[in-house]
Amino acid sequence: MAHILLAEDDESMLNFLVIALERAGHNVVSTRNGMDALNLLSENQGFELLLTDIVMPGLDGIELANKATDLCPNLKVMFITGFAAMAMKSQKQEEGPKPQVLSKPFHLNDLVVQVEALLSA
Repeated sequence: MAHILLAEDDESMLNFLVIALERAGHNVVSTRNGMDALNLLSENQGFELLLTDIVMPGLDGIELANKATDLCPNLKVMFITGFAAMAMKSQKQEEGPKPQVLSKPFHLNDLVVQVEALLSA
């Protein structure tokens, strides 16, 4: 069981993701925007994975991931988005592992499989 922070601005998608991950045995804390997620991370909540949408108002998922990994260098990151190719081109290229990207639409079982693979890596 992993402690996962989820940032997703679409409420119906957020609810589906929480249900799928909790059914898989994970502890999920969800937020509807990047700033709330960053605030939780700055409180050192012991998250193992940040699962974030890329396109969100305010602090987008890429900015969130960059700030989150500065705060928590061992935090794993997975992006979920309908705009993966475009958004990933704008991400600054840094050394280290590249974040996982899951493109919408996806089956919830695929999400769980990819989350568990990333956590076990």
